[in-house]
Amino acid sequence: MAGPREAVGETPTGLVLAPGTGDNMGAALGLELEPGDVVVSLGTSGTVFAVAERPAADPSGIVAGFADATGRFLPLVCTLNAARVIGAALTMAGAELADLDRLALSVDDTAGLVLLPFLDGERTPALPDATGMLHGLTRANATPAHLVRASVEGMLCGLADAVAPLEASGVTPRRIVLIGGAARSAAVQRIAAGLFALPVAVPVPAEYVALGAARQAAWTLSQDETAPRWKREETVVQPDPASAGYYRRVRESYSAVLAGAQPLLTR
Repeated sequence: MAGPREAVGETPTGLVLAPGTGDNMGAALGLELEPGDVVVSLGTSGTVFAVAERPAADPSGIVAGFADATGRFLPLVCTLNAARVIGAALTMAGAELADLDRLALSVDDTAGLVLLPFLDGERTPALPDATGMLHGLTRANATPAHLVRASVEGMLCGLADAVAPLEASGVTPRRIVLIGGAARSAAVQRIAAGLFALPVAVPVPAEYVALGAARQAAWTLSQDETAPRWKREETVVQPDPASAGYYRRVRESYSAVLAGAQPLLTR
């Protein structure tokens, strides 16, 4: 087993080989995560992970106990549904991706509309045969804007629920680091800050797995005690205290609908 900066050989031409790592571990290294940074990745699927000083012990199996690329640990929770939930809602609304922020931010709230985002079944929670569900539809919220906003909130509520097992395993979140294609949306950033009730840092778009591999290579060559630190730009969205009550009710409504609907969430 190689250490995080241990050279493991060289090529016939004399190039030093670093130990290598996995995709999420590479992203964590590229993002230069510190304890308390919780990454929420919004791609085709969703991942929530953090750097930890001790391994995760989760009898439920929800938290996957990986090692990170620095000799620490990377507890991780994965969901099947993430950015494609928003894409499906935009299609239902007859809108395009360019309309996302305009629609989602044109209403102050969902007026009671709750979307359970299990469009492809779900891994976390373990509902492999589940389908999506709209709850609380009224004439007042039967609009494209309310549907799109509910899709953003439903997707993020599912990922916020994935943070709880990390906390139970010993992670203490101090901020959310939001990455992935959907993280570029101003609506997603603002709603995420409200639902997670934490500052949301949005790094500039980049290939962070590749940057992590490059950082590991530089570390292997330098043999310094710690990995090199490279300048990384980000924007930070703070939760709005005036909206805290609304987002707390959104989380409560989502949890209540999920609890009541679980017996029905089968194909």
